[in-house]
Amino acid sequence: MKDNFSTRSDLYSKFRPTYPDELFSFLLAHLPNQENAWDCGTGNGQVAQQLAVHFNHVYGTDISQSQLDNTVQLPNITYAKQPAEHTNFTSHTFDLIVVAQAIHWFKFNEFYAEVKRTIKPNGLLAVMGYGVLGITSQIDVVVNKLYTDIIGPYWDKERRYIDENYQTIPFPFEEIECPTFAITQHWTVDHLIGYLETWSAVKHYQNHNGINPLELIKKDLIEAWGDVKERRISFPVLLRLGKISS
Repeated sequence: MKDNFSTRSDLYSKFRPTYPDELFSFLLAHLPNQENAWDCGTGNGQVAQQLAVHFNHVYGTDISQSQLDNTVQLPNITYAKQPAEHTNFTSHTFDLIVVAQAIHWFKFNEFYAEVKRTIKPNGLLAVMGYGVLGITSQIDVVVNKLYTDIIGPYWDKERRYIDENYQTIPFPFEEIECPTFAITQHWTVDHLIGYLETWSAVKHYQNHNGINPLELIKKDLIEAWGDVKERRISFPVLLRLGKISS
């Protein structure tokens, strides 16, 4: 599993979006028990924090110690530095396993074997993420110029799974049909710029070329934003939900 997210881990807790409550309500409606949940690839613990409201205990794992150092601390969350594919959890521990914006980095077969080992009978695996944000047509043109034209060649090959809405990842489970969800928030232009700074391809471009690619579009981005203090930001949510009966 690649680690693209140890550098400036503090940015993730500040600028990455959080998933809507409606999404978690949908997941919980399919679970008979809410004892233990595993947030795999927890990053800064945003999803673990949301799960902790509903579960007796949440376990968050990540390979980045820097990310784990910036996690949200709650009494019923335990964090550990562990790879997704090989953990020290006992078998049949979890009612729900969640992977948020991280499955594309995993070794699928090895991780799915670990899911089958650690999940309880009839437990659920929720693979979620979010695509490219939308704001206004003028702002979207500038963001897409950054995403595709400027840093496009610097995305890791695994990014394509997000562009394909996670529909092309292997998913060898009994799949549950999911409704459409979106992440909707209100941001300032500074928050948007801070979020764009967290893109892994932005870091790759900067490391390769010695300049921050955001400098190439910042003027156009601010002009397109206009005099409005905050704007509505919308991300399409990617979601696959599987039931593990064995």
